[in-house]
Formats: sequence, C-alpha cells, structure tokens
Amino acid sequence: MSDNDKAVHGKAIEMNGYNKDTSMEKTKCSDLKPPSGFGIRHVQTLLLFFGLTVAYALRVNLSVGIVAMVDKNAANKDFEEFDWDQKTQSIILSSFFWGYVVTQIPAGQMAQRFGAKILLLFSLGICSSLAVLTPICAHIGGSKLLVGLRILQGLSQGFIFPSTHTLLSKWAPVSERGRLGTYCYAGAQFGTVIMLAISGVLASSSMGWPGIFYISGAAGLVWTVMWFFFGGNSPVEHGTISAEERDFIENSLGNQDHSKKIVTPWKAIFTSAPMIALIITHSSHNWGFWTLLTEMPTYMKNVLELEIKKNALLSSLPYLVMWILSLIFSPISDFLINQHYLSRVASRKLFNSIGLWIPMCALLGLAFVPAGHTDLAIGLLTAAVGINAATYLGFQVNHIDLAPNHAGTMMGITNCAANVMSIIAPLIVGLVLDNDKDPVQWRTVFYIAAGVYFFGNLVFVLLGKADIQSWNESHPNKKDDDTEAALPNNHNSTERPTNVD
Repeated sequence: MSDNDKAVHGKAIEMNGYNKDTSMEKTKCSDLKPPSGFGIRHVQTLLLFFGLTVAYALRVNLSVGIVAMVDKNAANKDFEEFDWDQKTQSIILSSFFWGYVVTQIPAGQMAQRFGAKILLLFSLGICSSLAVLTPICAHIGGSKLLVGLRILQGLSQGFIFPSTHTLLSKWAPVSERGRLGTYCYAGAQFGTVIMLAISGVLASSSMGWPGIFYISGAAGLVWTVMWFFFGGNSPVEHGTISAEERDFIENSLGNQDHSKKIVTPWKAIFTSAPMIALIITHSSHNWGFWTLLTEMPTYMKNVLELEIKKNALLSSLPYLVMWILSLIFSPISDFLINQHYLSRVASRKLFNSIGLWIPMCALLGLAFVPAGHTDLAIGLLTAAVGINAATYLGFQVNHIDLAPNHAGTMMGITNCAANVMSIIAPLIVGLVLDNDKDPVQWRTVFYIAAGVYFFGNLVFVLLGKADIQSWNESHPNKKDDDTEAALPNNHNSTERPTNVD
C-alpha cells in the first residue's frame, strides 16, 4: 500500500468515527464538553437503575421467601408451610435460570431490530405479573408449578441485560461510559438490598411470606408505566432531548446511522480472543455471585443460627456494600482513564482483578472461620460480595468497549453462558450439602467458588482488550467499498460515511 493509499484509508476510518488509535480516541473524547445540568441521558440512567432494581428484587425474592416457606418454627403460622428438602429447594432456586438462558441471545438480536424499550417494557411487565401469582401457584401446584412459574419469569427477564447494554451503547458517551454503565447496573444491587432487607420483615408481618411476592410484583408494574412514558431507544428517537445533549452523545459515539440493518458477524465474535475471555470471566463471576446470593440465607440460618428477620437484614448487608462501592469505583475508573493515568484496557483489568481476586481471598478465609465467630463470617461474606462491585468497571462494560454496534448481542451471548453457571452452581451446592448445618461441607462450597473466581479473572487479564474490534462494523458490499474508497478524492463532497448501528 502506497503512502497516499494509507492516508486515504486512515482518513476513511477517521471519518467513520472508529479510529483505532486509542490515544487519538482519548483526545477526541476529552475535547467534547458535556452539557451542564441533569440531561435526558441521566433520566434514562435513572430509569434503568430502577428497572434493574425491580428486576433483581423479582429474582431474589424467593431466596429469603423460600426460607420462610419451609420454616416450621416461623413466628407467623397463618400461612401455608411446605415440606421441601434441600435438593428440592436448590432446584426451585435454580429454575429461574433455566428459562433465563434461553432468551439471552435472541434478546440481543431483537433489541437491535425492534428497539430495546419495548422489550424491557414487556420483560418486566410479564415478570412482575407472575410474581404476584407466585403464592397461588405454590398453593395449587407445590414445587412443580412453582418451578414452572420461575422458568417463565426467567424467560421474560432474559431480555433485560441485552436490552440494557443496547441502550447504554446508544445513550452513554465514551467519557461517561464507566459511570453511567455502573449507575445503571448498581440498581441490581440496590434491588437485592431492598428485597433481602424487607423480606424477613414481610414474612413476619400480617402479610406473611406471600407479601414478599405481592410487594415486589406491584413495584415492577409501577416501573413499567414509568418506562412507557419516559424511556427512549436512543437520543435520535427521543422527543424531548436538547439538540446540545443529542449532539454531545452522537459526536462522542461517532456518526451513527440508525436506519441501517446490523449484520451480526457471528464467526468473528465467537473466534475473538477478547470475546472468549469475556465469556469465561462472566461465567466465573456468575458462579460465585449466585452461589452466595441464593445460598447465603440458608448458610446464615443453618450454620450461623440467625433467625429469619435478622438473617434477611444481614443477607442484604453485602449487597448494600456492593452498591455503595460501585458508586465509589465508577468515578475513579473514569477519572483514571480520562486523565490518561491508565489506558482503558489497564483500568478494565485492574478493576476486574479487584472485583474477583479479593472476593476469592475472602471466600478462602470464610472456609476457615472457627465455629461461633459469627461476626467474622459476616464480615468475610460482606467483603466477598461487596468488593465484587469493581467488576462493573471490568468485564461488565467491556462488551461496549469491544463492539458498541453488537453490545446487546454480545451481552446476550456472555450472559447466556454465564447463567448456565447460575443453574449449575446451586445444584452443585445441593449435591455437596448432605447436611446443610455442617460447616465442613460449606467449606467445600467456598473452595469451589474461590477457584472459579481465580481462573476467570486470570483469563481476562491474559486475553482481555478494550479497543474497538474490526468486526464491530458489518462488512459492506463491494459497491459500498467502491463508494467509500472514492469519497476522499471528492473534495467538494460534504457527505460523510456513516457507521452501521
């Protein structure tokens, strides 16, 4: 290639807004000044925050609810009790993910084609309605019907993460990607905190354990109404966004053509080393995270011997710490990147290592806590879960770094694989725990989770990247190639080539 050809080729890439030189990307992003005040992008972030709050409340309501449902010594005797052993409980807790993994990849494709707004609306609307029906289904059909209902809830929630990632790829400017992405996903921990904290109180109240499902379902239905009126697919489609804010977002992300159909480069995605690293890391994260989330109430009740109301409050503590730390870590990450103290890839790997390897050490410590040292055990559990917040600045936002045009589909792929682990992990716990009051058997559970954390982050450190991949853009046909090649030679042309989005 001649020097002139190289210049033309470089100019074409630059005009497309995807210059692969990371230093030039940083300069370009830092030159863009965000509009002052609370903008529409912040409204979308807030709505997504509460959407994920509701979504996770609907996921974890059964983690504490099932403890009350099988508790023969419950203070409130006015509601039905169920005789389910530990393996049955593990099957019920994992059944949500049987449906959840099925819709992940189709969800990413549908979000690109039909828009993520409508998918989120139906996803949470259906899941919330099913939550309200949970007590009736448990009464009529016992564990089998409850498993069926949880599968349906999982199917509906499979659209949430791919849709959220699709929305973030359109609403979050590059310079604010870490913050806005983390603020959205922090809703997951906030929902977990709220649900775990109030579940014990509700179970002991006059509403009994059914109140756990009525309250969480009603909150989800309220959110769907708010999202219908105020949510938006992109800045271009939003009716009330200011021209200044729209231009800031669009210029940061590159000139995007929302009318073009995205062609998903499946082979390139599945053979990409950074993408493979994302799949493995996301899967490892989910193993440890959901092992603790689904089994912690049981561990606290049977090993630490905490009564249900205190159990629920202490179970929520690690997720409160996780939520707080996510709000602390996110501006630090963006500051380090925007001020050029760390490259984007170095920041992603640093925070991912904090988020997985420090919890790994906490889990190893938890395995050796002497009997009766309840405060130490709770402290280590809190560290194991809370510091996991740093992964939001690691693998969680890395999909958008690699290929913003395919962020929803990529999240669908990694979340599908990851939630296979969410199915397997509680089942493994059920196999390991012949006696769920035996601390030695719980030690094996913690060993397994720590080992998975170590391996997952090691792969991310070795193979992870944070620059836009060549397969982000769909390959144009020959006619488009000829047009683009000729464009720089036409000095009078004011038309700019646009990115596929």
